[in-house]
Amino acid sequence: MITISKNIIERSMKELTKIEEILLLAIWQLADDAYGVKIRQHVSKVIKKEFTYGNLYSALNQLVKKKYVTKTPGEPTPERRGRKKIYYTVTREGKLALKAAQEMNEAMWA
Repeated sequence: MITISKNIIERSMKELTKIEEILLLAIWQLADDAYGVKIRQHVSKVIKKEFTYGNLYSALNQLVKKKYVTKTPGEPTPERRGRKKIYYTVTREGKLALKAAQEMNEAMWA
């Protein structure tokens, strides 16, 4: 029988989808270099298939809405024709959601 603590269940009330979990981990791993193109490249490499920008930004917007990540505009650059990169950072709530997902996965695989 699988036993999952009440604490794990309470912390994962806003359950992460698998792609949200992967994106949170990618943002955390990329740290100060976590912007759209880099996140997409990292995720595509990990899941071993192309991850579209539409899917990426849809999931990132959900993570922002859930307050698991924040987004911050960078400085405009000439190579981007004056457009700003948007950088993503995992919040405290995002880290707690990742921890809850990890504990849930470990409990399920035990």
